[in-house]
Amino acid sequence: MSPDERKAMIRKDHTVLSLSRQCRLLKISRSSMYYKPVGVDPETLKLMNEIDRTFTKYPFFGSRQITAYLPRSGFHAGRHRVRRLMGMMGLQAIYKSPDTSKKHPQHMIYPYLLRKLSITRPNQVWCSDITYSAPRPNWGGI
Repeated sequence: MSPDERKAMIRKDHTVLSLSRQCRLLKISRSSMYYKPVGVDPETLKLMNEIDRTFTKYPFFGSRQITAYLPRSGFHAGRHRVRRLMGMMGLQAIYKSPDTSKKHPQHMIYPYLLRKLSITRPNQVWCSDITYSAPRPNWGGI
């Protein structure tokens, strides 16, 4: 059962069960019964409309560039506020992501020598990793 459904079950004018007892039984915080959600103020809505208009015109702008662009329209807001509002509106800048999947042309491809071998028993195939460490001058043995 969702918290909203449980809140709907509470009766403030119940004669036998107090409000705090009902909240405890339904596992709802008592303060949530008194909280009234605050809507978005008109100034923030105007700012959100301007951010949306700017983002539609420049979809590659992030929060920093939109913050720098807003004073041209007569709006002033900090970067973190713009970033939070962009997140609320689901706006994300379009940019080229780093291409990390390409291999360097000079890197060798080493053959896997055991590809056609079926391993059927323990100790049939062993593996090791050799790391070479060049000793420094005047340094003791390895």
